[in-house]
Amino acid sequence: MPATSATAPAPFDGNTPPAANRRRWLPYVGGALLLALIVIGLWPRPLPVETAVATRGPLLVTVDEEGQTRVRNRYVVAAPAGGHLRRIDLKAGAPVEAGVTVLAVLETSGADLLDARSLAQAQARVRGAESARAQAAARHTGDEANLKQTRTELTRTQDLFDQKILTQQELDLALTRETIAHQDERAAAFGLQVADYELEQARAVLLRSQPGDAPTPEVLNITSPVSGRILRVMQESARTVPAGTPLLEVGEPTDLEVRIEVLSRDGVAIPAGAKVFLDQWGGEKPLEARVRLVEPSAFTKISALGVEEQRVYVIADFTDPVEKRPTLGDGYRVEARIVRWSADNVLRVPSGALFQREGQWQTFIIDGNRARLRSVTIGQSNGLETEILTGLTEGDRVVIYPGDRITHNSRVRPLTVEK
Repeated sequence: MPATSATAPAPFDGNTPPAANRRRWLPYVGGALLLALIVIGLWPRPLPVETAVATRGPLLVTVDEEGQTRVRNRYVVAAPAGGHLRRIDLKAGAPVEAGVTVLAVLETSGADLLDARSLAQAQARVRGAESARAQAAARHTGDEANLKQTRTELTRTQDLFDQKILTQQELDLALTRETIAHQDERAAAFGLQVADYELEQARAVLLRSQPGDAPTPEVLNITSPVSGRILRVMQESARTVPAGTPLLEVGEPTDLEVRIEVLSRDGVAIPAGAKVFLDQWGGEKPLEARVRLVEPSAFTKISALGVEEQRVYVIADFTDPVEKRPTLGDGYRVEARIVRWSADNVLRVPSGALFQREGQWQTFIIDGNRARLRSVTIGQSNGLETEILTGLTEGDRVVIYPGDRITHNSRVRPLTVEK
């Protein structure tokens, strides 16, 4: 048989084949990859944080409280003498004219008015009304002179302000003084008008005390003391009333002021002339007013939580014209924001970015992808934004509402909060 040939195996040279070498390293590579995945999985991830930028701009610090509108000058018409009151047909809101519109008709008792005692009382009331009228006239003259002087000072202050000699604050103070003087003059004019009416009514009662001086001494027509509208009718039905019984209340419903009830500690910080913004009054845009007076006497009120509070009334005058509030009336509710402090250009951050540690105000700023703890000095605050005096610069990004997980040098992922 012919011999079969066979391929002889290659001689062993002592080197590992490449494929076997790669298979030997596979467990090590897999272990390294697994270790890397474990490290990546356990590596702390950046914490997402809300941030905001420290910016410059205006800041208003306000006292926010509820208030009520009220007619500035009102008059309660009372029965000047005892007698039988005829039914009053006028309703609230009806227009009246001073000295012309008859508000009520009173049938007086002639027998009661003809005795000596009633006659002496009527004469005393006339003398008192004459003195009150003279006092009101003197007050009105003085307030007119004061108004003229304040308007002259306002014109001079406006000229100096236009020449950039005086500041805006000095101009605002001059405007406030002129507004207060104007309202004082209006109140004095109202008081003089009321004094004339009361003198007229006192003389009418005295006239009916004299027998034969009047054709119908038993009837007394009570006319309106001021022009405006009827605010309330207190005695509508016919009845017998004694002297001094309130019958109606009249006034001008568009001549309004605002009475705001604030805590006494807040009232101390409110200056005369402070600007007031009135919201939630029923219109689309807020109304503006200025503080005329913080009443000097406070009162105690029990809060909804049962806590005794000392409160005081702040009186403010509208600066917006009547055309912006044609339907606003007496006793309407408003929400007032009284400007206690204001500045046009301050460095400010959201108040939620600040916190206290050991009596020091601090915040976290964003430095790359790290949160850095920074101590700051704060100024005024309105609850939403706070003035920064030292510690930050414009453009610094701060963390809002940092949690307990945020520490110095923590890795963070900023999320910008749009205002």
